Amino acid sequence: MEQDKAVHWIRNLCAYAGESKDFAEAFYEKLKQNKEVYEEFVYFMENGNFACRANVKGYTVVDVMVWQMDHFKARLDQDNSKTRQNGDRMVLLAFNTFLNLVKEPDQYIRKMQAETGTDYPEKY
Repeated sequence: MEQDKAVHWIRNLCAYAGESKDFAEAFYEKLKQNKEVYEEFVYFMENGNFACRANVKGYTVVDVMVWQMDHFKARLDQDNSKTRQNGDRMVLLAFNTFLNLVKEPDQYIRKMQAETGTDYPEKY
Protein backbone atom coordinates (compact mmCIF):
# COMPACT_ATOMS: atom_id res chain seq x y z
CA MET A 1 0.00 0.00 0.00
CA GLU A 2 2.78 2.44 0.95
CA GLN A 3 4.51 1.69 -2.36
CA ASP A 4 1.34 2.44 -4.36
CA LYS A 5 0.86 5.66 -2.42
CA ALA A 6 4.50 6.65 -3.02
CA VAL A 7 4.25 5.97 -6.77
CA HIS A 8 1.06 8.01 -7.00
CA TRP A 9 2.57 10.83 -4.95
CA ILE A 10 5.75 10.86 -7.07
CA ARG A 11 3.71 11.09 -10.27
CA ASN A 12 1.72 14.00 -8.86
CA LEU A 13 4.84 15.70 -7.50
CA CYS A 14 6.53 15.40 -10.89
CA ALA A 15 3.45 16.76 -12.65
CA TYR A 16 3.32 19.75 -10.28
CA ALA A 17 7.07 20.21 -10.78
CA GLY A 18 6.73 20.22 -14.56
CA GLU A 19 8.58 16.94 -15.03
CA SER A 20 7.59 14.14 -17.39
CA LYS A 21 6.18 10.71 -16.61
CA ASP A 22 9.53 9.28 -17.74
CA PHE A 23 11.30 11.41 -15.15
CA ALA A 24 8.83 10.21 -12.50
CA GLU A 25 9.47 6.56 -13.35
CA ALA A 26 13.25 7.02 -13.41
CA PHE A 27 13.13 8.90 -10.10
CA TYR A 28 11.06 6.15 -8.48
CA GLU A 29 13.43 3.44 -9.72
CA LYS A 30 16.40 5.37 -8.34
CA LEU A 31 14.58 6.00 -5.06
CA LYS A 32 13.74 2.31 -4.58
CA GLN A 33 17.43 1.44 -4.70
CA ASN A 34 18.14 3.23 -1.42
CA LYS A 35 15.98 2.23 1.54
CA GLU A 36 17.16 5.05 3.79
CA VAL A 37 16.40 7.78 1.23
CA TYR A 38 13.13 6.07 0.32
CA GLU A 39 12.09 6.19 3.98
CA GLU A 40 13.08 9.86 4.15
CA PHE A 41 10.95 10.54 1.08
CA VAL A 42 7.97 8.66 2.52
CA TYR A 43 8.35 10.61 5.77
CA PHE A 44 8.24 13.84 3.78
CA MET A 45 5.26 12.59 1.80
CA GLU A 46 3.33 11.74 4.96
CA ASN A 47 4.37 14.68 7.15
CA GLY A 48 5.28 17.54 4.82
CA ASN A 49 8.57 17.89 6.65
CA PHE A 50 12.03 16.34 6.61
CA ALA A 51 13.13 13.72 9.15
CA CYS A 52 16.81 14.27 8.24
CA ARG A 53 17.61 10.67 9.18
CA ALA A 54 19.18 9.85 5.82
CA ASN A 55 22.60 11.41 5.50
CA VAL A 56 25.81 11.08 3.58
CA LYS A 57 28.89 12.16 5.50
CA GLY A 58 26.67 14.42 7.59
CA TYR A 59 24.76 15.96 4.67
CA THR A 60 20.98 15.60 4.48
CA VAL A 61 18.43 16.32 1.78
CA VAL A 62 17.80 19.67 3.50
CA ASP A 63 21.48 20.56 3.03
CA VAL A 64 21.13 19.72 -0.66
CA MET A 65 18.00 21.84 -0.95
CA VAL A 66 19.66 24.82 0.75
CA TRP A 67 22.72 24.44 -1.47
CA GLN A 68 20.58 24.30 -4.59
CA MET A 69 18.61 27.36 -3.54
CA ASP A 70 21.80 29.28 -2.79
CA HIS A 71 23.63 28.01 -5.86
CA PHE A 72 20.83 28.85 -8.23
CA LYS A 73 19.93 32.14 -6.56
CA ALA A 74 20.69 34.17 -9.69
CA ARG A 75 18.45 31.93 -11.78
CA LEU A 76 15.71 32.14 -9.20
CA ASP A 77 15.93 35.93 -9.25
CA GLN A 78 15.61 35.87 -13.03
CA ASP A 79 12.83 33.26 -12.82
CA ASN A 80 14.17 31.21 -15.72
CA SER A 81 14.66 27.93 -13.88
CA LYS A 82 10.98 26.99 -13.41
CA THR A 83 11.78 26.75 -9.70
CA ARG A 84 11.13 30.19 -8.25
CA GLN A 85 7.46 29.70 -7.40
CA ASN A 86 7.48 25.91 -7.42
CA GLY A 87 8.21 24.35 -4.05
CA ASP A 88 7.32 20.92 -5.43
CA ARG A 89 10.11 21.24 -7.97
CA MET A 90 12.60 22.31 -5.29
CA VAL A 91 11.74 19.28 -3.14
CA LEU A 92 11.86 16.89 -6.09
CA LEU A 93 15.22 18.18 -7.32
CA ALA A 94 16.65 18.09 -3.79
CA PHE A 95 15.71 14.42 -3.38
CA ASN A 96 16.97 13.61 -6.88
CA THR A 97 20.30 15.33 -6.21
CA PHE A 98 20.52 13.66 -2.79
CA LEU A 99 20.23 10.27 -4.51
CA ASN A 100 23.12 11.34 -6.75
CA LEU A 101 25.05 12.38 -3.63
CA VAL A 102 24.56 8.88 -2.21
CA LYS A 103 26.16 7.36 -5.32
CA GLU A 104 28.97 9.89 -5.73
CA PRO A 105 29.47 11.56 -2.35
CA ASP A 106 32.89 13.08 -2.89
CA GLN A 107 31.89 14.72 -6.18
CA TYR A 108 28.73 16.27 -4.77
CA ILE A 109 30.24 17.29 -1.44
CA ARG A 110 33.05 19.03 -3.31
CA LYS A 111 30.44 20.91 -5.37
CA MET A 112 28.41 21.82 -2.31
CA GLN A 113 31.47 23.19 -0.55
CA ALA A 114 32.87 25.07 -3.56
CA GLU A 115 29.80 26.23 -5.48
CA THR A 116 27.97 28.25 -2.90
CA GLY A 117 26.50 30.82 -5.25
CA THR A 118 27.15 33.43 -2.59
CA ASP A 119 29.69 36.15 -3.08
CA TYR A 120 31.73 37.03 -0.04
CA PRO A 121 35.19 38.65 0.28
CA GLU A 122 37.14 35.46 1.05
CA LYS A 123 35.50 33.38 -1.68
CA TYR A 124 38.05 34.15 -4.39
